[in-house]
Amino acid sequence: PGAAAILGLALCAFLLVSSAAGPSRDFWAPGDPGARADELLEGMSDEEVLGQLFMLAYPGDTPPPLLFDWIGKRGLGGIKIFGWNAEDTTKVAEAVAALQKAALASGRKVPLLIATDQEGGWIRHVKGATSQTPGNMAIGASGRPYDAYWSGYYIARELEALGINMNFAPAVDLATRPKSSIIGPRAFSDDPEESAALGVAYYRGTAAAGLIATAKHFPGHGDTELDSHGTLPVIRTGEKTLWERELVPFRALAAEGVPAVMSGHLNFPLVSGDGLPASLSRHFMTDILRGRLGFQGVAVTDDLMMAGAAGAGASSLSEAFYLAVEAGNDLLESSRIMALDDPAWTRLLAAYRAKPAFRARVREAARRVLVLKLDYLRPKGPRALVPDPGRLGERLPDREGEAFFRGQAFRGASALDEGALPWKPAGKILVAAPFADFLEAASAAFPGAARHKFSYRPESAALPEELAAFERAAASADAVLVCAPNEAGMDFFARAKALGKRVAVVSVFSPAPLSRCGPEDAAVAVYGNSRACFDAGLAALNGEEAAEGGLPVNLARWAGRPGGAPAGGTSPASRPT
Repeated sequence: PGAAAILGLALCAFLLVSSAAGPSRDFWAPGDPGARADELLEGMSDEEVLGQLFMLAYPGDTPPPLLFDWIGKRGLGGIKIFGWNAEDTTKVAEAVAALQKAALASGRKVPLLIATDQEGGWIRHVKGATSQTPGNMAIGASGRPYDAYWSGYYIARELEALGINMNFAPAVDLATRPKSSIIGPRAFSDDPEESAALGVAYYRGTAAAGLIATAKHFPGHGDTELDSHGTLPVIRTGEKTLWERELVPFRALAAEGVPAVMSGHLNFPLVSGDGLPASLSRHFMTDILRGRLGFQGVAVTDDLMMAGAAGAGASSLSEAFYLAVEAGNDLLESSRIMALDDPAWTRLLAAYRAKPAFRARVREAARRVLVLKLDYLRPKGPRALVPDPGRLGERLPDREGEAFFRGQAFRGASALDEGALPWKPAGKILVAAPFADFLEAASAAFPGAARHKFSYRPESAALPEELAAFERAAASADAVLVCAPNEAGMDFFARAKALGKRVAVVSVFSPAPLSRCGPEDAAVAVYGNSRACFDAGLAALNGEEAAEGGLPVNLARWAGRPGGAPAGGTSPASRPT
């Protein structure tokens, strides 16, 4: 009996210890986020610790078994939803629900970060039933932090309905080169202080909706017309200029506590002294971002499959992953799934086990990722992280958001010269555009107008045969209205002007092509290709609505005129906000 009693006491003690130890290893147990992250790390295997640093994508609209292997065997940190996954919002929700359920059923029940690029405007990776929005440059044109806040809020609220908990926005690159085909209207403006204020407001709106905001592309993608998807842009900006210009929005957002920053594949040789992109540079990611800016959150790379990282910044893909961690990044984004034994994984795991300094760096990164999840995801509870595909119709599109975004489009419409408006020509009108929606909107604004459609691409110059067809269509018209989303669109405007027609233009996306206009031209800028943007631009053109917005970029530089706003133009900074 004595032995039995001792055995019974021992069993009771074991059960008590087990019950106490079990919850401490569970993500959802209460406690300070930092202390809980430390406890979770202590109980994790090497693979689970390293796995928190990886954010992978998948092809098509259905995640393959390999991705679930990463979740179950590697403790994967996150999933990135790209445009190719997200034409159908129901399928997005189904995929996210399956992936998040797999993570929540794993040993430590650590949920996934589910991220996407839903900046607004032309960067809208999740399509389907989500709202079309005017975008950042329309916010810059209105000059209202109100518009930035509610844009971040309503976009985040739609993503949350899909189980997406992290948005790679706001983009706070400056429109230093408005003709850039990679940034363009993704920037708020070319003004650092205004971009900072609008970026902070956007972040606060995103946070109010419960999502993780991500400022990008650190340290700034605006001063180049090259695309880091295909090459490594070399930007010869010195550190003083960078600090006083491109870094101003990032400085403000770091001070406000933005939870994440995305590093860009951009080389600044005059700052770093080498040929590495900022994303793989310890000087940028640790000395500047952490040291000078005081950023405390999670640093996530832009896609490491981009040529600016793997193709130009490093000798191999595994080298890019390794350098990204050493530089100070915490999350490693990849646009494709890797095999479980991919060199990018095996190299990092071997270094984690063999190099104490690298091991410490990986654990620091994993801890930041876990703290981010504990801060933002734990308060929601596990059930809230799994979307219900059957109820999306109740939340998408967001009804309040749709009304807000339409009003925002009208607040952002900008006139090059208000003295040239309204444009109400007599006689026959020809409307020429590359967008069917614009032609329909113009038919409502100018009843009886003839229509002519031309190609959106090539963007740099119109095709000669298309210009000839346009000239034939314009021959019988007294006036011509052109929708110009790029330089090619402005070629049609210039041809109509040369024919002696009474001409007007509505630019779409960046207003930089309007630098080819004269002060006498009827020209209106909108910054997105939604129907609301088209309606706003046409209403400003024909005088139904005032053009409330100011030009968010200084077109004088692009027209070869002396400094200052173009004739009749006003900058948002000159108006009350």
